[in-house]
Amino acid sequence: MSLIVSNTAKGQVLKDSGYIQFSGLVLTSDSIFPIPFVVVSTNGLGQYTDFNGFFSFAAKPGDTISFTHVQFKKSIYVIPDTLQSFKYNVVQLLTNDTINLPITVIRALPNRAIFDKVFVSKEIPDDKLERAKKNLDKQQLKERAAEMKPSASENFRNTMQNESRKLYYQGQLPPNNLLNPFAWSEFFKAWKRGDFKNKKKK
Repeated sequence: MSLIVSNTAKGQVLKDSGYIQFSGLVLTSDSIFPIPFVVVSTNGLGQYTDFNGFFSFAAKPGDTISFTHVQFKKSIYVIPDTLQSFKYNVVQLLTNDTINLPITVIRALPNRAIFDKVFVSKEIPDDKLERAKKNLDKQQLKERAAEMKPSASENFRNTMQNESRKLYYQGQLPPNNLLNPFAWSEFFKAWKRGDFKNKKKK
């Protein structure tokens, strides 16, 4: 058994209850495109627009209707309280709203133990790129180079050069750079650069 209710009977029911059939379309204000999933509500009740931006529900004359969407500015519409018909249609335009959300970085951790430690301490370790940037910092590289000791190959090369020099000048005096003009030229350049100033010890 089926029950068929005509539009006239439906209108009479709405009119007697004080409600109207409030319907409409929600479109973008710049391009007139339909906006789906807009929350159309009044007094805590309402619905979402469909894929074509259409909505329809029962409301009372004088109700304040709000249109909210995460991508658009909120809009308010008040239904006139002088309506004579039980139907009322509107076309509501919404304006785009730019929302700047904070940057969220999703980073994978190797295992659950590290995740638990990071979760408790709230100190997220640097990823490989950040560690590489810190390791290539010019000041840090300079400090590390100053503290770095010669390697085994460098020590061997230096020792062999000293031994070769001794063998080359064996039985005679090594040359004296006191009267060498090139040595004096390098001395004056180093003096102007300040190479002989007392450096503060760390």
